[in-house]
Amino acid sequence: MTLLHYCCKAGAHGVGDPEAALRLSNQLLALGADVSLRSRWTNMNALHYAAYFDVPELIRVLLKGSKPKVLNSTCSDFYHGTALHIAASNLCLGAVKCLLEHGANPTVRNDKGQEPAEVVPDPMDMSLDKAEAAMVAKELKQLLLDAVPLSCNLCNLPRATLPNYDNIPGNLMLSSLGLKLGDRVVLDETKTGTLRFCGTTEFASGQWVGIELDEPEGKNDGSVGGIRYFICPPKQGIFAPVSKISKALEQTPSSPLSGVSLDPDGVKVEVGDQVLVAGQKQGIVRFFGKTDFAPGYWFGVELEQPTGKHDGSVFGVRYFHCLPKYGVFAPPSRVQSTTIRACFSYAHFFGNVSCLKNVFFSFPVFKATIFTVRVCAFVE
Repeated sequence: MTLLHYCCKAGAHGVGDPEAALRLSNQLLALGADVSLRSRWTNMNALHYAAYFDVPELIRVLLKGSKPKVLNSTCSDFYHGTALHIAASNLCLGAVKCLLEHGANPTVRNDKGQEPAEVVPDPMDMSLDKAEAAMVAKELKQLLLDAVPLSCNLCNLPRATLPNYDNIPGNLMLSSLGLKLGDRVVLDETKTGTLRFCGTTEFASGQWVGIELDEPEGKNDGSVGGIRYFICPPKQGIFAPVSKISKALEQTPSSPLSGVSLDPDGVKVEVGDQVLVAGQKQGIVRFFGKTDFAPGYWFGVELEQPTGKHDGSVFGVRYFHCLPKYGVFAPPSRVQSTTIRACFSYAHFFGNVSCLKNVFFSFPVFKATIFTVRVCAFVE
């Protein structure tokens, strides 16, 4: 890599210092630095690095001090895409605008046959905490599509478009799912909350739902990009595609059930058993049954360490008792028994070794102190 390459990397906003990088790049160019030289590691030239790290200030300087062919030069590490492809695929809006202003060609195709507009990440594929990025993706794709010359459109060059359900009213969408605003919903089978919004947004195409979460696990207060869609406390609002939610079942807390669930290894787990939650946290089962906060059956576990979420109660409903921060709930698929259980026939219990019926052990390799032993007698 050359000093100019490092200079472009050092100009990344939020990490480096764009102003210092700009001063140094001007000095390097004045000394004869070559913008077209490529890194042996990535095959990227200085313009590619400036686009990748979204530094439009450097892009202007580099294009001013380079030959015209550098503008649309390709890079093998990005399927022989141009700087415009690199910026678009990384949601570098400032870099894309700057490159287009300087005449970058939006119709150049990479080795996969994609124009820059076609490498912009699809907002519908983004995780739920990427609402801001989805808004950038929508603007970026439209910017690149609008930059394609009309003559190219008439030549039937395919233009990528986002799925568009903008004309479908939000209330019809909810009705088809058996939902309405104000309903309790479950998001991605992990978060619960109240449905506050359904409709189109400015940050992405299609129908989105806005949810006020029960816990401050969200990303906003119901507004994104300065536009308010609903009102809720900070960090309790989140947006998601309609497909990510389901209606929470109206249930009343069940009494704890004993010995009615199997762990992933097929071993029965009972209240009072030692278990491992999510393969990491050790504790004792204090509750098993249905809950108010989510559909299905849940284990309530008192952990050995204060790494939990509560004291056995959720949203004012108590399911079991433990110290604060020692309680956690988990679905059966996330709970594994670490209890050693031995079952003997009644005859063996009274001395007949040959009548031993069933002894089985099920536990991962953990310190022996966490195991408990149970003896179950059966009358024959």
